[in-house]
Amino acid sequence: MLTFAEEFLLLAHDEETGDFAEMGFPVMSSILAGAALMDLALQGRIDSDPRHHLILLDPTPVEEPILDFCLARIAEARESQSIQDWIRTLGTHGARLRSLAIDRLLGRGILKRADKRFLWVFHTRVYPLVDEREMVEVKRRIADILFTDDIPDPRDTFLLALAERSGLLTEVFSQAVAEDRRERIQQLLHLDLFGQDVNKAIRHIQLAMLSGGHGEG
Repeated sequence: MLTFAEEFLLLAHDEETGDFAEMGFPVMSSILAGAALMDLALQGRIDSDPRHHLILLDPTPVEEPILDFCLARIAEARESQSIQDWIRTLGTHGARLRSLAIDRLLGRGILKRADKRFLWVFHTRVYPLVDEREMVEVKRRIADILFTDDIPDPRDTFLLALAERSGLLTEVFSQAVAEDRRERIQQLLHLDLFGQDVNKAIRHIQLAMLSGGHGEG
């Protein structure tokens, strides 16, 4: 099973350019950190208390590089921190989180690494699709929960929350669709308490960045 970080990157992937949707590095970093925390919660490694502080339940690695990297940082901490603080802390490793998630997609044979030249001199790293099945499946799952009234799987609900919080939902579908399904989206975002904590933390970090604060930690 793909991690949330991998699924989010597939949602953000542009098949034509081989690159990912532009959303700003601090936003991407906080999203990937929040994605890792949610995976760790579902794996029974962490939880949150009534004060929204993160609790370490089990430091045993889960054999997923991005999750084990974050779990090790949490296990090393000497003081309790809120979920928001942990997203800030882990977000300072945004480049590492992105690299670990992309490497897994490469290792799974879903993406490949290539250099794209422009102006005959400069080049940038891109990641063309090798196997589109996983990306199609991720987008189909989001479409299914948007356009039906069924109660979705918790994983799909959280992935929807990440897409909505990052602004990616309008990239994958359209502004009109996002507005038309606004009530449905808000209903779904209230289904999972830990997911709500993560989503709120990401939102607070984004607001801090917009007001001139430091969302990276």
